[in-house]
Amino acid sequence: MIYPTRSAIFAAAAGVPVTLLVALMLPGRWYAALAWPLAVLLACIADALGAAGAGVGGGAGPGQARLQLTLPKTASVGADVEGRATITIPGATRAQLTFDAGPLLEWQEDGVWLDLPQGRGVAAIALRTTRRGTARVTHGWLRWKGALGLVWKQAMLPLDASMAILPDIRPVQDRGAQIFQRHALQGLMAQVDRGDGADFDALVEFRSGMDRRAIDWKQSARHLKLHAKEYRSERNNQIVFAIDAGRQMSEPVAGLSRLDRTVSAMLLTAWVALKLGDRVALNAFDSRPRIASGLVSGAAAFGELQRLAARIDYSGDETNYTHVLTTLAARLTRRSMIVLFTEFTDLTSAEFLVRAAARLVETHLLLVVVLRDEELESILDRRPVSADDVTRAVTAAALLRDRLMVLTRLRHLGAHVIEAEHDRVADRLVQAYVDLKRRNLL
Repeated sequence: MIYPTRSAIFAAAAGVPVTLLVALMLPGRWYAALAWPLAVLLACIADALGAAGAGVGGGAGPGQARLQLTLPKTASVGADVEGRATITIPGATRAQLTFDAGPLLEWQEDGVWLDLPQGRGVAAIALRTTRRGTARVTHGWLRWKGALGLVWKQAMLPLDASMAILPDIRPVQDRGAQIFQRHALQGLMAQVDRGDGADFDALVEFRSGMDRRAIDWKQSARHLKLHAKEYRSERNNQIVFAIDAGRQMSEPVAGLSRLDRTVSAMLLTAWVALKLGDRVALNAFDSRPRIASGLVSGAAAFGELQRLAARIDYSGDETNYTHVLTTLAARLTRRSMIVLFTEFTDLTSAEFLVRAAARLVETHLLLVVVLRDEELESILDRRPVSADDVTRAVTAAALLRDRLMVLTRLRHLGAHVIEAEHDRVADRLVQAYVDLKRRNLL
């Protein structure tokens, strides 16, 4: 595609007064007034055809342009990545690049300019992954000016660049060992492994600080010293992560969807659970169950959980708590810890959640995880300026009050509830899991 630049339009417009003046002064030779616009038109045609000479500032036509885009093979959702674009335009010295990044990537909408020494250049493309899936870039657009700067030459070129956007496991890589070590330093891991568990491990001499209820009086009388039973925590507990992938979980929080935030927290907690010897399962659902994995154990099984988490798709369906949680409970043959990641905004759906939770807590240990609604809280904290601001604040206060009421009902039923900021939910969830395990509630 070839079209005039702003310079060509201004040049044509600048000759309008002269054209009118010639036509008024020499009415018999009015056709002489067409000399200026014709000259501009011929110059544009010459520029478009590269008459200024190939190899001089953009003599190449759109058909001679070449574009290649290289992306990383994989990236975590919410990460900043860098692509590499190689552009070849014979005779051009400067060009602008843009392409359709699709819904999974963000980048500069106005494109990037790059210099082309000797008609070739390489540009670094800064991108940000916004959703999971396979990002594909199928077309790119290049444009550059002709030798005289009077026309734009534009070419749409096919591309074949793709990148797999996976769940964010950076918390596992960056903070997993740190969190594990912190709990170990606080004595939590030692207590989980030995001391307050459910399985008898050894008979030891009673020491100061031990639970007096653990004293074995018969053995103490036999050995003429106080002896106590030492227990170790039961292993192979079943931890079932149930992730709501419905419409409300697709809403963004600080640039990433709630679903992606919770998947990252789930993977970190699953890694800790596998390290502690528990068995882990992953379930995802919206209006019906979508993913239902079996129980896996051992640190080597973390890769399988990551692959399953990558398959959790964004959904526009409303969540059917009654169906999916009843189906989940029917598949469990022993008491398990169910970690439910969800979100609700209306009392109708919340009522179904409460009823389904009431049936689950009769047999299983239920932990409900929700992200704080920072948008509503900011509306409530903002100083009102107009009547509309007052209306928004009143509505936000009512929604937050309903939300608090639902979470309180869940706690009264016996469920454990975590409501955390998006950047702290992973740490809060790991802490809650370790605490429940230490208290032998699983």
